[in-house]
Amino acid sequence: MKTLVLVSCFALALLLAGPGFSHQAVQQSKGFSIPLIDLSEERQRQVIVDREPGQYLGHPTTVLLEDKKTIIAVYPKGHGRGAIIMKRSTDGGLTWSNRLPTPKSWETSLETPTIHRVIDRRGKKRLIVFSGLYPIRMAFSEDDGQSWSELKPIGDFGGIVAMGSVERLKNGDYVALFHDDGRYFRKDGKNSKFMTLYQTISKDGGMTWGEPQELFKSDQIHLCEPGVIRSPNGKQLAMLLRENRRVRNSFVMFSNDEAKTWSQPVELPASLTGDRHTGKYSKDGRLFISFRDMAPETPTKGDWVAWVGRYEDIAKQREGQYRVRLMDNHKNKSGWEADCAYPGVEILPDGSFVTTTYGHWIPNEAPYIVSIRLKLKELDDKARTAKP
Repeated sequence: MKTLVLVSCFALALLLAGPGFSHQAVQQSKGFSIPLIDLSEERQRQVIVDREPGQYLGHPTTVLLEDKKTIIAVYPKGHGRGAIIMKRSTDGGLTWSNRLPTPKSWETSLETPTIHRVIDRRGKKRLIVFSGLYPIRMAFSEDDGQSWSELKPIGDFGGIVAMGSVERLKNGDYVALFHDDGRYFRKDGKNSKFMTLYQTISKDGGMTWGEPQELFKSDQIHLCEPGVIRSPNGKQLAMLLRENRRVRNSFVMFSNDEAKTWSQPVELPASLTGDRHTGKYSKDGRLFISFRDMAPETPTKGDWVAWVGRYEDIAKQREGQYRVRLMDNHKNKSGWEADCAYPGVEILPDGSFVTTTYGHWIPNEAPYIVSIRLKLKELDDKARTAKP
């Protein structure tokens, strides 16, 4: 087992990920001191994307098309498992269409769908939608979501929340990341005490995917739901990770060689601790990262929150600038498994962030999908008077 030495993230990025993890690694604080802004009562920001009385609607992901105003959202009719629903906004998330027609096989989805834009080396644009568990299946569209193929397996492997993150590499390949606990990676798999991170590479613009590569495996920390952010200079990838045993904060791994190798995981501050990190850069170079708050010591446990800071804060494991409570979730708030916030994050030409997710927004009612619009300047003004 390798002992983790906390030098700099750039030195760590030279290490290969191994199967073990040392509990002797320096641990981060369970609390944080940066200001907390609360937008949960600002209902003018909230747009209902979809709601159906008595029906669980959850786990959306979104994609912004090149016109910078069309957003497509996909989400399951159920808790992960359930028919994939698709909606479209043509005005940057202010209004949403009715539920759109989808292929018959989309009704058979077993887990959280994810949607991504991919472009092959010849410039051909496609949208792809993944559906997880065994086997991971994919559908594609070559007309910006007007028509879709059926879901078909991408290989003899499966996984959980596939593919939560898809990133274009400098050579034109794509890397897609997911995780598994032994149950779904192969047919007839069994649950194990280990959680394993995987990546798979596409060399043809997302149409076919290679055999997955194991990145990190541990029974001491369960790292999952990877969310990848590229550094401002384009030279480094940072993979933000949920810690599913709830014994440590969230973690980050780095790659300096376009996902060929990844560093050993480094624990993040509590300010970035949560589930299903999704982020985009603002025009001034700051990051807005949305996630479910699972910090050990936080006044917004289990809520939909966001973190604002710079990439260097992640690289150097700093707390960042401030946190934002986006909406108040009313299910299992203090429990191990709060139920909200698998978010999509998009940024519009005017600097507005449009972030979309699900949650139990009304006590004792089924969860539904909401989109929120905000600008960092608005948050900066509020942060000046916000309490730590």
